[in-house]
Amino acid sequence: MNTAKPSRILRGGQAILGARRARQRTRFVAFIARQLDEIAPGTVRVAVAPLTINNRPRTWVELIDASDRVVSTAADQCRAAFGLLSRAFPDADWSRPRVYDARTGRLILDEPTTPAELGNTMPEADQ
Repeated sequence: MNTAKPSRILRGGQAILGARRARQRTRFVAFIARQLDEIAPGTVRVAVAPLTINNRPRTWVELIDASDRVVSTAADQCRAAFGLLSRAFPDADWSRPRVYDARTGRLILDEPTTPAELGNTMPEADQ
């Protein structure tokens, strides 16, 4: 008896699914960029850092433009931007400093690093 077995991967279906995901991602990035621009015109990056003041956890938020100047540190605008990002990225660990770039749509960890020319490298772990 002949039974049909797929002998190859259906690439057309994968291409359609990949294109759909790319369009969704593009719409998401554009939507967040528009929202940030409505909150504070000119915003292309949002820097978020947790801090503690008088034993109370706080979140520092800066809205930054394309030339790395702070657009706003007004409480209502920063609160709105952080709310937007925390809803857009519900799985993000906001207890660590993060930077969202509205041009690329990437939310990355923003930890300070030491320049390599200073020679302060971490010792290699024993394997």
